[in-house]
Amino acid sequence: MNRFTAWTRTVIARTRGAHRDAGAGFVEYAGLMIIIAGIFTLIDQIGLDGMISGAIRTAVTQVTGG
Repeated sequence: MNRFTAWTRTVIARTRGAHRDAGAGFVEYAGLMIIIAGIFTLIDQIGLDGMISGAIRTAVTQVTGG
């Protein structure tokens, strides 16, 4: 019973304590990087990278007049 009480107090302290969000920033940053990498991979696999660069080139050519 003593170990269970200690474990319960530890869990409560970690979920309600001042350091409950410790490490959350890193996890969120890593998740964001995974999503961005997935988007870039998808763009490359579908072949949109050429279409996007072509559209940008066309728009710049139209703006600059040449």
